[in-house]
Amino acid sequence: MSGPTVASDDGTASSEVSASQTGSSRLGTWVALGVIVAWGCLRWRSELVPVAYADDSSVHQQMVRFAVSRFEAGHAPMTSWFPYLGLGSPQFLHYQALPAMVTGALGLGVGGDTAFRLTLYLLLALWPLSVYWSARLFGLGRGVSILSAAAAPLLMSAVGVGYEPKAYVWIGFGVWAQLWASWTLPLAWAFTWRAMSSRRAVLPAVVFVALTVALHFETGYLALIPIVIFPFLTPSELRARLWRAGAVGGGALLASAWVTVPLLAQGRWAATNEILRQTPLENGYGAKQVMSWLVTGQLFDAHRFPVVTVLAGAGLVVCVRSWRTNAAGRALVALVVMSLVLSFGRTTFGSLTVLLPGSKDIFMRRFMMGVQLSGLYLAGVGGVAVMRLVVTGVRRWRPLVATWAAAPSRRIALVAGAGVVGVAVLAPAWTQIDTFGATNTQWITAQHAAGASQGRDVDGLIGYVRSHGGGRVYAGMPSNWGSGFKVGAVPVFKYLESRDVDEVGYTLRTASLMTDPEYFFDEQNPGDYGLFAIHYLILPLRHRSPVPARLVMTAGPYRLLVLANTGYVRVVDTVGSLSADKTNLGTMSVPYLRSDLPAAGRYLTVAYGGDPPAPLTAPVVSALTGAPGTVRSEHDDLADGRVAVTVVARRSAAVVLSASFDPGWSALVDGHRARVVILAPALPAVSVGPGVHTITFSYEGFGFYPALFAVLVVTLVALVWWGPFDGWTRLRRRRASAAA
Repeated sequence: MSGPTVASDDGTASSEVSASQTGSSRLGTWVALGVIVAWGCLRWRSELVPVAYADDSSVHQQMVRFAVSRFEAGHAPMTSWFPYLGLGSPQFLHYQALPAMVTGALGLGVGGDTAFRLTLYLLLALWPLSVYWSARLFGLGRGVSILSAAAAPLLMSAVGVGYEPKAYVWIGFGVWAQLWASWTLPLAWAFTWRAMSSRRAVLPAVVFVALTVALHFETGYLALIPIVIFPFLTPSELRARLWRAGAVGGGALLASAWVTVPLLAQGRWAATNEILRQTPLENGYGAKQVMSWLVTGQLFDAHRFPVVTVLAGAGLVVCVRSWRTNAAGRALVALVVMSLVLSFGRTTFGSLTVLLPGSKDIFMRRFMMGVQLSGLYLAGVGGVAVMRLVVTGVRRWRPLVATWAAAPSRRIALVAGAGVVGVAVLAPAWTQIDTFGATNTQWITAQHAAGASQGRDVDGLIGYVRSHGGGRVYAGMPSNWGSGFKVGAVPVFKYLESRDVDEVGYTLRTASLMTDPEYFFDEQNPGDYGLFAIHYLILPLRHRSPVPARLVMTAGPYRLLVLANTGYVRVVDTVGSLSADKTNLGTMSVPYLRSDLPAAGRYLTVAYGGDPPAPLTAPVVSALTGAPGTVRSEHDDLADGRVAVTVVARRSAAVVLSASFDPGWSALVDGHRARVVILAPALPAVSVGPGVHTITFSYEGFGFYPALFAVLVVTLVALVWWGPFDGWTRLRRRRASAAA
């Protein structure tokens, strides 16, 4: 293993005569990378087994299937209505959707589920390649880069959502979008660093920073902030570096505008998670807790000997000691400090976090992944520094051994020996991750068997739902008996999602305005079933139905019941109003959801975010007699963002669609455009007078994507002209030649 490279002040590696420059060292590098990758491919191959997911992968996989269906229909997922969770939402606008769209494109050939499993497997198993490549771009030596890559698949933290296998695999958390960005963030950091001293690196820096922003929003912050920090690490070249940093930052913001502009423009209609808002899951764990985890090894080596932590600590000492001469070392120290400060979150900094754009809607604890990534580079530096100390000691105290080892004929043997030593040093981590992976495989195998038996039973009930339609399915919630009602280890409400069933109960999965009110759904209140358009119940065999319903099917330990007189559209009276915004809509709706008003067809208008509420259709409640109207016919196609109904109104009334309100909803009443208003908790509706009316609700989506994609193309073309092509220099030379 080679010694650490000493970087010059401009961040590039200085030339050195070392074993890493020989052919044997290059061969050793490829062999080491091959071993690391082969181990990952073998260890995580069970992720290719088709099963329903018990973690957030279920949402990501459903997004991939939806993207495939939209592409097949000739539509863009970004402007489509995602109907399955939270009463629907523009999920591909609210959420980082690029991974789902890229995988959906792959799914056109192999199927959405297969494409999802394949990308999860390959991105996880091959991630050390990105770490190695980025370390080399930072100017670190082969030895440092190999050790960083070797440690990459071995991380394990107390939280479990960083750059570690537990964040992604079946028994973990399923943060699949973050896995995509784990590939681009290392390259965004490295190319941004190179761009400080080379204009030719500006284009790849912009590409990888913009990709990181589009792939995963929290990771995008980690990609953008170093652009501001890096220029100041070399004060003697500050002016030139600030210009290049401006080019990287401006280019990245323009290139990612197709993601960020719609998100900011429509942010008013993206709900804040009210349930997690005051918890460390969203606010971060604070400086005291994070630093405690860091120094005790729980950020890199939870529940094992802290080998990665010790190596990273040694690397930090090396970089600090060589601060004046090692520019790349300064960058690594800056990255780990930046990530630590961000990970402290609102728990430490409180309202100061508003200085980060959009910080109210991000999960601050996720920034610990930046600590882990920068720690990997430091671990590589520290590992090679320790090996250099050993070599120095041998040369000093055992000169005959050093002379013997210096013979060129023994070079390959020494490289192989260094590899064996590296494996031995990392053995506690390898063993722990291998045991964890074996447990993951056992769970997947068991779930696959359960899917073939219990899953077949539930699939029979789902078949009845698909053939009859008429509303959503309820099979419990995470907060009640639903968490223990399962297919194998997967709750039925998650299994329904794996089959693309429109359901109520899998809560807090999207940013739809109805996601927080859904959390407060009262299964004992019959009126809530109509409001949420629940037409079917799937219950355990001996579980009593919370409301009157008719049994239609039984399959194994599962039974299907049907409620009467439900559908996605209702004719209602509006008799009052409530005031709310994206931060409190759920809690403000609780009294209404607990009342008798929904069952009586009496709804409330919403004064949303300070806007005036819609006029009431029935300002005098005492004058109401009977239902305001009925639905004569209904055609539902929420997967295509369209619902058409014919209603009979007996008096002035509101026709409300059981879908989450969004400004993208439009409506035609008897062929004429009608104003869509918001009814409690957050449902789109139109007002009608007495008589028979034909109404069509349609979701139109954000309309400025073509212009934003044009900005992306123009930005990249301009950077190619300015950077690699060096168009201005060529133009000046051509003019000078013509003048001569």
